[in-house]
Amino acid sequence: MATDYDLNTVSREDAGTSHSRRMRRDGMVPAVVYGAGKDSVKVSISHNELLKKLNNEAFLNSILNIAVDGKEESVLIKDIQVHPARRQVMHLDLQRVRSDVAIKVSVPLAFINDDIAVGVKMGGGTVTPLMNEVEISCLPKDLPERLEVDVESLELDDMLYLEDIVLPEGVEISLLTQEEPANEPIVAVRLLQIQEEPEVEELAEGEEGEEGIEAAAAGEEGSESSESEGESEDSKEE
Repeated sequence: MATDYDLNTVSREDAGTSHSRRMRRDGMVPAVVYGAGKDSVKVSISHNELLKKLNNEAFLNSILNIAVDGKEESVLIKDIQVHPARRQVMHLDLQRVRSDVAIKVSVPLAFINDDIAVGVKMGGGTVTPLMNEVEISCLPKDLPERLEVDVESLELDDMLYLEDIVLPEGVEISLLTQEEPANEPIVAVRLLQIQEEPEVEELAEGEEGEEGIEAAAAGEEGSESSESEGESEDSKEE
């Protein structure tokens, strides 16, 4: 089960772009808490505190315990908006979760034993992830921080698929439970080929090559032919 994290929030009444800008200048991040059949609540969060939490890779897909107006809420981060040019969180969407209702969350895939995979040690291949995360469905108490995938037995050109993932109890992969299951590949061992650029043979200075010589010879022949015709015309006129 993923570790619970506490996130301190302060309720706010004001809304609008100008108010959000003032909050960010004061080191706060505007956020909204919604879902579970309750009214949405606007809150603010310390930006410095949030950045510290984000240093833990499991934070974004963990159940968070927050207090809103003295009442504890369990939430998930459903959307996070980050400034495109600097390390600044602009806004958060926090969705309430209920202990008895399944949630859908994207969790990271962690490929282990990639350095000792058969296809790497014996075939000179490279473990190539085809998916970095996968959406799962489970109760909040069963939410894993990540899903580990052992690739040690993979030989060169082998693949693993979604159905090969060993799931914790109570966890399902959304793509495998839909009406038309999609058993997508998640990782492969491949031999990476580096394409070398074709070498271009440089001619020494003053060297024209066969085509250049032939073209020059043709030009000289044409010139001599023109001169001969010119002399013939001149002799006729005389």
